[in-house]
Amino acid sequence: MSLFKARDWWSTILGDKEEFDQGCLCLANVDNSGNGQDKIIVGSFMGYLRIFSPHPAKTGDGAQAEDLLLEVDLRDPVLQVEVGKFVSGTEMLHLAVLHSRKLCVYSVSGTLGNVEHGNQCQMKLMYEHNLQRTACNMTYGSFGGVKGRDLICIQSMDGMLMVFEQESYAFGRFLPGFLLPGPLAYSSRTDSFLTVSSCQQVESYKYQVLAFATDADKRQETEQQKLGSGKRLVVDWTLNIGEQALDICIVSFNQSASSVFVLGERNFFCLKDNGQIRFMKKLDWSPSCFLPYCSVSEGTINTLIGNHNNMLHIYQDVTLKWATQLPHIPVAVRVGCLHDLKGVIVTLSDDGHLQCSYLGTDPSLFQAPNVQSRELNYDELDVEMKELQKIIKDVNKSQGVWPMTEREDDLNVSVVVSPNFDSVSQATDVEVGTDLVPSVTVKVTLQNRVILQKAKLSVYVQPPLELTCDQFTFEFMTPDLTRTVSFSVYLKRSYTPSELEGNAVVSYSRPTDRNPDGIPRVIQCKFRLPLKLICLPGQPSKTASHKITIDTNKSPVSLLSLFPGFASQSDDDQVNVMGFHFLGGARITVLASKTSQRYRIQSEQFEDLWLITNELILRLQEYFEKQGVKDFACSFSGSIPLQEYFELIDHHFELRINGEKLEELLSERAVQFRAIQRRLLARFKDKTPAPLQHLDTLLDGTYKQVIALADAVEENQGNLFQSFTRLKSATHLVILLIALWQKLSADQVAILEAAFLPLQEDTQELGWEETVDAAISHLLKTCLSKSSKEQALNLNSQLNIPKDTSQLKKHITLLCDRLSKGGRLCLSTDAAAPQTMVMPGGCTTIPESDLEERSVEQDSTELFTNHRHLTAETPRPVSPLQGVSE
Repeated sequence: MSLFKARDWWSTILGDKEEFDQGCLCLANVDNSGNGQDKIIVGSFMGYLRIFSPHPAKTGDGAQAEDLLLEVDLRDPVLQVEVGKFVSGTEMLHLAVLHSRKLCVYSVSGTLGNVEHGNQCQMKLMYEHNLQRTACNMTYGSFGGVKGRDLICIQSMDGMLMVFEQESYAFGRFLPGFLLPGPLAYSSRTDSFLTVSSCQQVESYKYQVLAFATDADKRQETEQQKLGSGKRLVVDWTLNIGEQALDICIVSFNQSASSVFVLGERNFFCLKDNGQIRFMKKLDWSPSCFLPYCSVSEGTINTLIGNHNNMLHIYQDVTLKWATQLPHIPVAVRVGCLHDLKGVIVTLSDDGHLQCSYLGTDPSLFQAPNVQSRELNYDELDVEMKELQKIIKDVNKSQGVWPMTEREDDLNVSVVVSPNFDSVSQATDVEVGTDLVPSVTVKVTLQNRVILQKAKLSVYVQPPLELTCDQFTFEFMTPDLTRTVSFSVYLKRSYTPSELEGNAVVSYSRPTDRNPDGIPRVIQCKFRLPLKLICLPGQPSKTASHKITIDTNKSPVSLLSLFPGFASQSDDDQVNVMGFHFLGGARITVLASKTSQRYRIQSEQFEDLWLITNELILRLQEYFEKQGVKDFACSFSGSIPLQEYFELIDHHFELRINGEKLEELLSERAVQFRAIQRRLLARFKDKTPAPLQHLDTLLDGTYKQVIALADAVEENQGNLFQSFTRLKSATHLVILLIALWQKLSADQVAILEAAFLPLQEDTQELGWEETVDAAISHLLKTCLSKSSKEQALNLNSQLNIPKDTSQLKKHITLLCDRLSKGGRLCLSTDAAAPQTMVMPGGCTTIPESDLEERSVEQDSTELFTNHRHLTAETPRPVSPLQGVSE
């Protein structure tokens, strides 16, 4: 039991799934009873209005049937309820209910109940006003100093103040510079309205200025206003509080002084009548509601402030006097006299928790047991801690952070790719130059072990490969169900994809006893598409611009046995030469040496070498695994073709820069087009039309430029997407050659792929160049660093498009140089130099010294020169077809 918990005097829960806000609560003697006791009036967004008069038999009792005096369904959402002298000819209190499009004033009268039914209330509609604008909130008071009656001012959602003199509509005025509605209050001392605008300023408007300002129906500027007829609505004073306001309240307990209280999102302000700050209090929590009320100390004001931590704080000016805990987050708080008990605090939550409480303390009956003190053996604790840390480390190494076995047992996913083409191709809307584009069927089978919810299968392939359907939804309401779906894959556009690997991802929810909605989980299964889907047999070519040679440690294998479906003819003389023809148009030739253990791949385009090279290595590994050979290995001893790779990088970067320029031009032409439209519209609306002065011709020309630039942007985006696919293919090839060159492990290859292929999609906001440059800079600063000076450099976290690609190309060259000198890739800094490591704080390029730059340039001219004929240990220049067979 908390010592500072609010003492529950009476409480109840209103309705079922109803919503409430700060204007939905009011305390007043609404039925004008002779005892002067306040009643609790609550309205909800569901349209229900309730009036309570709590009479608990003992403290802490809930609501009884006789406590509810009235409950009525008004059928419209209740935005705010207020009680005042709203009916002419009488000073009795009446109830005003604000709906979104209507203001209703009711007379509430009490009747004595018979037997055990208790007292009751009856409501009678006195008058109503139908609003032309959607209401936000309202305030009331004796506007203009009228005596014995209250006027109502309603603020609409579009910034119009509508004043009602009881049964009649007086006038409406628009607030200047309005954007969003804020809290509204009326100060009777200064006869002015106060609100907080969307500019985060407290603004005060005199009622007299509102009354004599230009009418809202004549908001548009007319000729009479130009001549000086009517007055402009001007603000009396403003104060910038620097934040949005939750509520505003005017407190005037005597006629000598009044204060304006404003509750902000992080601060609490008290202002004088003229807008000067009396005091302010910075709050350490997020407030939800507040209520200033009178203090027993002269010259001070107490304030109740509720917050989102279920707390209610009581301040005397800026001094915290009391803090109490509530069972809910209050959105409205009031203080009143209920059942002869003065100072009852009434709070309302947004879900309808209504509570009447008072401040006080209860003694805590809990006593903490005595703790048995014993001496600690710190040596034993150290030994136990080391054993536990070792167990945790071993578990993380063996199983990882998440237990994958349980997740895999929930759902089994298997993918089968058909070995044959579809009898009827499913390719539609293809842009490939060949007449017939084949398609292949892929079947995905899902089998669940337990009940699963919201299972969704998503299939991904690398563009320009296309799927006939990539989204599937399942329901596994019982265990051991099997679901199978089929779809087709085909090549849609006339260039080569960067990978033939697809991925089937299933997301589902597994319900548990504690969580019926289910725990979200994801499982994936990768599959490989056949090479023949994008490639056909072709004639070998004797000349090629780009060539690479792969060395092996086993005798050469016949290419007919490696690629049985691509043999153009069965002559034994052609077992060492095979040609491939991609559907996109590229031609690749593979040659196997008869004497040496080498294979050569050659093509006219550098990036086209990747798929065939990778397919060759994979098929060689599968071939020797079937033969029972376990020590098969491939290597590459030639020069890394960085120059060809850099040409693709420059082409991709040039398209990105061109795209930025085209978008800037398109934006300029769009601005020009809108400006001409405005000019023409003004000319057409003029009562005395002036000559167009060829504005229509200029508009037509600008429109054609906008269309041409939009087409150019779209074309450039297509070229950029195609260039990014080619760049990814070349990047895969460079990573493969580096791995074979330095005999990198699988973990090191994964680090290289993460650094060079961080993006699935290239955009103007985050492009490939700056991302890869940041990743390579990080590697050069950590595991491949040469000195502590490099490790201590502070890096900027900004990723912006570079001016050119020189730094990126320099860093790629430096990466290859450090790998050739014995550097190894790792994620931890333990394998780096023994100097003190400083992890980088961001990603920028690394400024190397001039000496190192010169040494790298010299080494790169020897190691990474632009060799069009890339062979390993070639003793003399040979022809493409003869040199390998010798």
